[in-house]
Amino acid sequence: MTSDSPDRPIRSPRVDKVPLGIMFMLASTVLFATSSALSKWQVATYPFSEVLLFRSAISLLTCAVLILPGMGLAVFRTHRLAQHFGRSVLQTGAQSCIVIALSLMPLAGAMAINFSAPLFATLFAAIFLGERVGLPRATALAVGFGGVLLVASPGIDSLNIGALFALANAILYGSVTATVRGMSRTESAGTLTIYQMSFMTLLFLLATPIFGFIVPTGRDLLALIGIGVVNGFGQYWWTRALSMAPPSAVGPFYYFTLVWSIVLGYLFWGDVPTATLLAGSSIVVASGLFLLWRESAKKSKALVES
Repeated sequence: MTSDSPDRPIRSPRVDKVPLGIMFMLASTVLFATSSALSKWQVATYPFSEVLLFRSAISLLTCAVLILPGMGLAVFRTHRLAQHFGRSVLQTGAQSCIVIALSLMPLAGAMAINFSAPLFATLFAAIFLGERVGLPRATALAVGFGGVLLVASPGIDSLNIGALFALANAILYGSVTATVRGMSRTESAGTLTIYQMSFMTLLFLLATPIFGFIVPTGRDLLALIGIGVVNGFGQYWWTRALSMAPPSAVGPFYYFTLVWSIVLGYLFWGDVPTATLLAGSSIVVASGLFLLWRESAKKSKALVES
């Protein structure tokens, strides 16, 4: 998953478009959870780099079909190629970590820890972009990290290795989000998405000789292709949601990904959510929603003052 901004700046969306934006966001959460579930299924048999190669390559083709008719070759126009590559390297690492985590722990647990990414994004924005955190946001960060510890549930004598990979994904994804905040001032979502998918496909292709490749056949091949198609449409619908309504209206619905992950984890792997998972997930989600509310309130105040 990316944090790309929509193809055009969000400007006073019409009220009647907000419900449609929410529908697109909810639809994207179903697709993101499905893509993660399919990835968890396939990574049990195939190298993680191969699963991600299929996902990024097919997602690239899917997004190209959806984006190029509207933007044409202008989508490749950029003066920040090095930054696109650097961002894609971070995203490659993040996606590698989350797929490895999916192979080692329940789907819902990995997704819950993944939702701590906004906390890290806020932290990195303060460190690298000089954004002021303040006491309320700092408190939300501390509480959110406490929720992550609940989800990870490290014991005294053992450590959940899968949770460590999920946490590494959240940290890397948080840094990607902070990077995109700066890049989105000059780059459209279409450009950000196309370059991300292109570079990630190249990087996972280069990783194939290192981690191996097993020729998929039959149902597995369809599943691997399906991962890319589902993820590609999820990215597109997520962007459409943000183009129709402000983040404060549609952003909270993104957390429904966790609900679908719990359902899919129970249906296909028999994973029953524990009390600590539900409690930790609630804390992480509440912290993320608070940060989203603070960000939206700050932007609204700036617009009123201007």
